[in-house]
Amino acid sequence: MASERTTQYIATASNQTTRTRYTVLAMILLLATVAYADRAILSIAGPGISKEFGLNHVQLGYVLSAFSWAYVVGQIPGGLLLDRLGTKMIYGSTLVLWSVATILVGFIGNFTSDVSVALGLLFALRFALGLIEAPSFPANSRVAVMWFPKQERGLATSLFASASYFAVAIFSPFAGWLVAKFGWPAPFFALGVIGIAAAGAWAVMMHEPRNHPRVSKGELDHIIAGGAMVDIDSKRELLARPKLSRGLARMLLGNRMLWCAYIGQYCTIALSYFFITWFPIYLVQARGMNVMQAGFATMIPAISGFLGGIAGGAISDWLIRRGWSVSWARKTPYIVGMSVGCSLVLSAFAESNTVVVLLMALAFFGKGAAAGAGTWAIVSDTAPREAVGLAGAIFNCVGNIGGIVTPIAFGYIVQATGAYTVGLYFVAAHCLVAAVIYLFFMGKIERVKMSA
Repeated sequence: MASERTTQYIATASNQTTRTRYTVLAMILLLATVAYADRAILSIAGPGISKEFGLNHVQLGYVLSAFSWAYVVGQIPGGLLLDRLGTKMIYGSTLVLWSVATILVGFIGNFTSDVSVALGLLFALRFALGLIEAPSFPANSRVAVMWFPKQERGLATSLFASASYFAVAIFSPFAGWLVAKFGWPAPFFALGVIGIAAAGAWAVMMHEPRNHPRVSKGELDHIIAGGAMVDIDSKRELLARPKLSRGLARMLLGNRMLWCAYIGQYCTIALSYFFITWFPIYLVQARGMNVMQAGFATMIPAISGFLGGIAGGAISDWLIRRGWSVSWARKTPYIVGMSVGCSLVLSAFAESNTVVVLLMALAFFGKGAAAGAGTWAIVSDTAPREAVGLAGAIFNCVGNIGGIVTPIAFGYIVQATGAYTVGLYFVAAHCLVAAVIYLFFMGKIERVKMSA
């Protein structure tokens, strides 16, 4: 039996504390980066797609939002599947399927040149991508809860929460070069192949903490002592999961603290989707850059956002180790970071493209710090043991409505005004709303417990 093998291994394991949890963290960072790159490349390929099929701003906005419609719809079923079948199987199988959906986008031009048919196929395939990818970030949250003690969890969650910036920093210039060299379908082919390769690596490297061949007794004791739920993917716990009930739904949907976290995620996702959908198009259409220049220009804000995410998570963990309450250690970087994020609106008044990029870098450093400390880290700290996947799914479901609203609303704003200024105000307003909610309405952050 697995438990006997585990006991035998622990009995003979070295007392030296290993760092296997960071190898696991690197793996989920890779998968999260691939997931966000699949979402983001459409913005780099967007001008080429619009030109080939004759799409206007509103049509392109709907295509850019298609992923999020399905991503929202798929969150609850995805969370339930994670809680029932475990992280390794669900994450690996969906990664293969969404990579295939990405590859198929690149073939659309081979099937049709009709704008209506192309629009339908683009929307359908991006919708399929969102539906299949829905369990990915709740799965990341489960891995963080499983492998990391509370005092390290902020940094762990900040890394995968900041994957959107890491993905843009790496893949936007790469995708821009591929589009310039081979045409807009090329990045879809490349990322699909990378995703399938990553699924193979996941199958080999991912194990439960007690059954991982490279974890020592010292490391296992360390993460258990820090509150990690090392057994949530064990067969015994998966079989014992409570079924979805009114009581469970009421607990997750009726808690004020959780709703503040849900709204905070909505606001941060709204900023993320501006960045991975309209920002490169804004640089091309409003700032006069070519596709390759826009791809490289997104690197600085992307790297800033990623570094902000790491900083936010690290500061939050440091504050906990210094004796701060979990509530203020998580909320403070979020409130400060989202307040800094408001600075992106100043781009509307900047004449220099360099200044625009630097302002976006500042704004997304702040947003990254907020997300690193105050989004998935809070879910990891508060989700009930019996429904970690479902809690993360609801959180991500509400949050990713921002991924639907932002691309569509921004498209309508640009179409109606002929400029991007009002759209920048629209995005910046999300930062202010989020900071106010966390400061005045969230209250104490604590783990939700199911009533007896």
